[in-house]
Amino acid sequence: MKVVEIRRYPIKSLLGERPSAVDVEQRGLAGDRLWAVRDTDGKLGSGKNTRRFRRMDGLFRLRGHFADPVPLVELADGRRFAADDPAGHRAVSDVLGRPVTITREAEVVHHDEGPVSVISTAALRRLRELTGEEVDPLRFRANLLIDVPGTGFLEEEWLGRDLRIGDRVVLRPRRRLTRCVMIDLAQEDVPEHGRLLRTVAEHHDLTFGVWATVERTGRIELLDDTVADPM
Repeated sequence: MKVVEIRRYPIKSLLGERPSAVDVEQRGLAGDRLWAVRDTDGKLGSGKNTRRFRRMDGLFRLRGHFADPVPLVELADGRRFAADDPAGHRAVSDVLGRPVTITREAEVVHHDEGPVSVISTAALRRLRELTGEEVDPLRFRANLLIDVPGTGFLEEEWLGRDLRIGDRVVLRPRRRLTRCVMIDLAQEDVPEHGRLLRTVAEHHDLTFGVWATVERTGRIELLDDTVADPM
């Protein structure tokens, strides 16, 4: 097994980036979902409505880029602003049609369920069998795509086990990831789907992939070997 894709989303629910290597900290991938678009009532921009999140159409017209200490937000016309720049807040508000700011997380983390999200190529093959078409991993906005032989939701076999990536990093998958309407939405070059969430609901209890805690920090790179320890 190998890491074949790394994705990081410096600003939650915006388009992200695909680094070839990344540091993994106790919180997760360095800089991942550390900032978020915030409405005037404190809710975070998302593709869904919940107690914490508010659906904001237009988020996928924006992209976050990692930078230290403040990420950059890029508009569709190529303009970039530091995430804490008031001019950027005004520009993002214009795109979204509502007053917003971009803020760094405080006590409550911005990621949905866990520090690191993981999917497998085997699970994507199973979705292809169910839908009759290729399913782009981009739809799931997972941090790591692991190449696994065969077909099926095989990453679930890693729950409760150490997942060793490269020479240093150890993750521990804890739970299946519940999915929402975002996997059906158009983003980047992937068009709107409209049926994927229904397929996941009907065939796999509305879950796809797993989330993991970080048991040992370090750096991971594309094509790093990945090994799941025996139970």
